[in-house]
Amino acid sequence: MITRLMTLCLGASCVAFAAAADLMPVESEDLSVPSGQPVEFYENLMDRPAMGLTARFRFVAPELRARLSQMSYEELEADLSYLCQSYALPRLSQPKPVMVVISLSEQATEFGAPSEDIPQVFEAYRPMVTPAGEVCAWEAF
Repeated sequence: MITRLMTLCLGASCVAFAAAADLMPVESEDLSVPSGQPVEFYENLMDRPAMGLTARFRFVAPELRARLSQMSYEELEADLSYLCQSYALPRLSQPKPVMVVISLSEQATEFGAPSEDIPQVFEAYRPMVTPAGEVCAWEAF
């Protein structure tokens, strides 16, 4: 199980908050995405920003810089949506997040640290239950 602890400081008191999704361990698993670019799972983070519990799934895509100059937004979004639907959703447990953020980075980076030389892209999705099952609905922000 992969868990990231976040510490929230509220006024004078600090409250330790741990929100975890049960995840199957992944050992450098290469993932197939619609564009065919190589993608590898990097990490899962859970946090609670103003919009509610958010699951962040971070992936490394070593060819991202070159692919960004060749791919349309629709092709890129198809990869991100696919990762949300086929990778992130099956790994979520209770409490269910209100948002799933999928990110691709050319190389592993520290979350929240600026990395001007490293291309990164991300999209947010809202997990929704439909008659056809659970889906990732694109979320404009």
